Amino acid sequence: MTETPAALREAHHADVSGGWLRPAVFGAMDGLVTNIALIAGVGGGGVSARAVLLTGTAGLVAGAISMGLGEYTSVRSANEQVAAEVAKERRELERHPEVEARELADTWVARGLPRELATQVAEAVRRNPEEALRVHVREELGVNPDDQPSPWAAAFSSFVCFSVGALVPLLPYLLGSTSLWPALGVGGLGLFLAGAIVARFTSRRWWAAGLRQLLLGGLAAAATYGIGTLIGIQGGL
Repeated sequence: MTETPAALREAHHADVSGGWLRPAVFGAMDGLVTNIALIAGVGGGGVSARAVLLTGTAGLVAGAISMGLGEYTSVRSANEQVAAEVAKERRELERHPEVEARELADTWVARGLPRELATQVAEAVRRNPEEALRVHVREELGVNPDDQPSPWAAAFSSFVCFSVGALVPLLPYLLGSTSLWPALGVGGLGLFLAGAIVARFTSRRWWAAGLRQLLLGGLAAAATYGIGTLIGIQGGL
């Protein structure tokens, strides 16, 4: 059976510019690690199950809001910076088109194109102002001005995924458990599954990605549990 070349398929690359995957992954992982570590810390201090549940719920709400607002501000600011640079490049193309065309040709020559060919292509691009703007922005800034991530998509995906991740270690308490260890066990399972799911987008081995995330989250939980236990002993909690 003859395999169809990837370049001939309509969509052979994943969408890496939509603005949702990075905040979704970061939100879910942060929600899991943050609340597992938070629960481990207060649980290690010897507080009641109700206090652990209250603390974890507060961490979920505060963290989800913070993540959503942070992602919106971050992506919005980055888009505004790109827009300002695009406007600057547009002005340069309007005022000094010949100089900009030479700059573009020089860029291609540095990459190995013959000078004559690079100059011809740059001159051809210059005749179409909008295409010239897109090409110059891609070559000089490394971004596509027509394909910037949505701050709302980033904020929403981060908010939702943080909430889901932070909810996982709280489930045993919500179901009536009064012990810390079921929550840590469920949280550890969540960390492994989240890492394994992310591997689907990155072509990593699912078990390796899952174990890596479990190890990182486990280190955070161990650190806060130790601190919580120490403070609980010293404070007589």
